[in-house]
Amino acid sequence: MKRFITAILASLVMISTLSAREVYILNNSWRFFFKDENSSDNARFVTIPHTWNTDALTEGGDLHQTTANYRRSLFVPAQWQNKRLFLRFGGVMSVADVFVNGSHVGEHRGGRTAFTVEITNKVSFGTENNLLVEVSNGFRSDILPTSTEQNLYGGIYRDVELIVTEKTTVSPLYYGTEGIIVHPAKVSTESVEGSVAVSLLGKRDAVCNVTLDVVSPDGYVAVTKSVKAKIDGKLLNIPFIVDNPELWSTQRPSMYRVDVVVGGDTVSVNTGFRDIEITPERLLTVNGKHVPVRGVNLCHDNIRTGNALTESDYDADFERIVELGANAIRSVEGPHSQYLYDKCDREGVLVWIDSPLCQSPFLSDIAYYSSNGFEQNGREQLKEIILQNIHHPSVAMWGIFSLLRGRSSDLMGYVKELNNLAKSTDPSRPTVACSNQDGDINFITDLIVWQQSVGWDKGAIEDIELWQSALRSSWGHLRQAVCYGEAGTKGHFDENLISRTTSQHRIPESWQTRFHEGYVSLLDNTLFWGVWLNNMFDFGAVRHGGGVRRSGLISFDHNQRKDAFYLYKTLWNKYDPTLHIVGKNREIKAQNRQAVKVYCSHGIPELTINGDSVAMHNRGQGIFVTDSLMLSGHNTIIATTPQLRDSTTLTIGNFLRRK
Repeated sequence: MKRFITAILASLVMISTLSAREVYILNNSWRFFFKDENSSDNARFVTIPHTWNTDALTEGGDLHQTTANYRRSLFVPAQWQNKRLFLRFGGVMSVADVFVNGSHVGEHRGGRTAFTVEITNKVSFGTENNLLVEVSNGFRSDILPTSTEQNLYGGIYRDVELIVTEKTTVSPLYYGTEGIIVHPAKVSTESVEGSVAVSLLGKRDAVCNVTLDVVSPDGYVAVTKSVKAKIDGKLLNIPFIVDNPELWSTQRPSMYRVDVVVGGDTVSVNTGFRDIEITPERLLTVNGKHVPVRGVNLCHDNIRTGNALTESDYDADFERIVELGANAIRSVEGPHSQYLYDKCDREGVLVWIDSPLCQSPFLSDIAYYSSNGFEQNGREQLKEIILQNIHHPSVAMWGIFSLLRGRSSDLMGYVKELNNLAKSTDPSRPTVACSNQDGDINFITDLIVWQQSVGWDKGAIEDIELWQSALRSSWGHLRQAVCYGEAGTKGHFDENLISRTTSQHRIPESWQTRFHEGYVSLLDNTLFWGVWLNNMFDFGAVRHGGGVRRSGLISFDHNQRKDAFYLYKTLWNKYDPTLHIVGKNREIKAQNRQAVKVYCSHGIPELTINGDSVAMHNRGQGIFVTDSLMLSGHNTIIATTPQLRDSTTLTIGNFLRRK
């Protein structure tokens, strides 16, 4: 053990000589125990990212809303006595209190944003130090969200970092950011004009030299500036102009690097410059070029790890989103990991990040409390969300609220306040909200996205036409998009399906398929700047039957694609051809009269049943159906195009097991 500690010390000393600022990942060697265990004697060793709610990932499992402790030791070399030390947490669900050697060094309230605490004055140099993080995911009426379908898994579920800097430094304490905020004020093909705000730490009223470099995508230093600054607790603003910029776009996602040097301390952020606008004709444009938004809602978990998502989890999810043909992601109820947005920056995928001011469909829930604690927490979380993600050019809009019920003057006033806060913090992006009600609340944000539940919670799918007609005549001037989705249990079919009421507990996949086909055929896309599908994946929700909300296009394991996934892949993915026999997950059916449906993105597919060719008719965009056929026994169905082949076996008969 002593040799191991010595090796770590030697490594830290060697690394610390390379640069004035060093960052170390502290994900290993944490000991975990619940607070009601009263002792750490039986603490378990865990690795961050971690959640204690793996039980909630099994069918019928419980979501433990409780308090737990994470403890580990940290050796601090004596050579760091003239340094500053900080701990940065990428995400803790949802309240964290941090202690060093028994002293409280900071609290954070909110589960989806990062935060940093300074520990310089609480550590002992040249020896081991004790770190303790007390974490709670219990219900609190002063912490958003107070109403959600998603499981709020408890734990330290994103990376923990130790940041070591000089005494005078760029502050990592500014709303959990790197301490520099790039504000592009005017963006065009001729130039980018803006400023860089720098948060400084050091001796009060001391003067330091600050250097700014803006490095272009090809490595050329486009801007360099040096200024003297007094450390007075205020942000230092350094203006800049980049001539003939290489603008970021979805087709050409060009990235700049912004370096700020204070003494020997260098902090860098990657960013991109672009102009995003919704035109009066309801077109979203990037640098003046129309981008039709095909978006998916993305929740925060999977069946394997809960919310303790790894980079490989995000890589796999992103691959499936691209396979679908989507070009936009909505981070529901708060931001995902920076890793995902870095990927969106590089790949040219647009992002909408929600605030946690949201309401679940459970009527007994209270989403808004008119208390000082609740309102201040909403302000803090919104500002953290914006400042921590402002450098991502892929982030196109800030979400202010989602599906709020009620029209009280207090609620309306608070929504307006949050919208104004977002606009003043970042004037370069529009604000957006997701709404399922009428009224003045829809006129606050720059953009509105309707999730009116037409055809699933109320009315029939065909009512979409009436709803759109009323929308065009009354509110056609709004810059609006649409969001919709419906549950469907993978592999569960109902041959006598008329409406979703035919199955109350597990809505069959065949109903979800019918629902999405109806929306695809009836939506008037000229009304909307974008379409958002709710959701990309099933997600954990212990408040629903079976512990899973099955509204995703892909199952909770993020692997099993439902029929509706292939419908949108057929329509949206122009690069990877699609051929898919609908309903092939149900290989036994009772009725002799059957029709075969196929999704195909390139021409009319050829279909054979038991070797005989069967004619197919186009019933919509990429949807092909046979006439009704009389089948019996075992049937081999094969669909082909010149490039692709899909097949299934369909057995007709009643195979109910006899007692």
